[in-house]
Amino acid sequence: MGKIIAIANQKGGVGKTTTAINLAASLAVLEYKTLLIDADPQSNATSGVGIDSANVKAGLYECIIDSVHPKDVILKTDTPNLFLLPTNADLVGVELELVNLTNREYMMKKAVDKIKDKYDFIIVDCCPSLGLTVMNALCAADSVIIPVQCEYFALEGMGKLLQTIKIVQTHLNTNLDIEGVLLTMYDARLRLANQVVEEVKSHFQNMVFNTLVQRNTKLAEAPSFGKTIIMHDAIGKGSVNYLNLAREILQRNGLTKISDEDRTIEVDDITELSEDI
Repeated sequence: MGKIIAIANQKGGVGKTTTAINLAASLAVLEYKTLLIDADPQSNATSGVGIDSANVKAGLYECIIDSVHPKDVILKTDTPNLFLLPTNADLVGVELELVNLTNREYMMKKAVDKIKDKYDFIIVDCCPSLGLTVMNALCAADSVIIPVQCEYFALEGMGKLLQTIKIVQTHLNTNLDIEGVLLTMYDARLRLANQVVEEVKSHFQNMVFNTLVQRNTKLAEAPSFGKTIIMHDAIGKGSVNYLNLAREILQRNGLTKISDEDRTIEVDDITELSEDI
């Protein structure tokens, strides 16, 4: 049965969608059947894997509101083993329609449970809010990854997000874990970035992933080509970072026997992988 991981932070611009797309793609190329769910009305995860959201006739909204079976709307992507449950602008109205429903926090879970056992991992890209859509994602998820940009303002609001997660854990989804805190947009040349890393690691300790996602031009431009970083720049830093994150998640879940010495991937290690892709 697949593990569902939500990527959540109510602050925008911290790398949620970039992480959702490229973590899902990395797990897929490591031969884990992976489903990416776009739960953001902006539909950037949909376009980021090469699907035009304007052409999406049915997606997550229909699965939640109209009880359409997810298998009928899931799409293949260009990345082997990676599938997409898309969304479009219709998702904007989902919160209004959920307000008066019984068990409104569990409507996404009801839909996702229908196909959970078909995938090894299900990655949910959440919108930048703490509204009903995000609450639905947290209730459906087994764990949550919190991306934090390596800048001062990105730390603001972390307390509120953690409080929301605690409420969900206490009252709505007692099985929800924090998979980890992921530091993104890291630039080793900046003292502020290093201070943020130290502060986050000091406060959250083992909850923080060892992997740091570095600022990278290829990583930023990949969505404009409708490609994951692995399909766009397989031997670049962005691919290395997200493959390392995927391997770290596999280790945390006891799905690999990789030794500590071999825990991270270097650029040279994935040259052969790029040739295969």
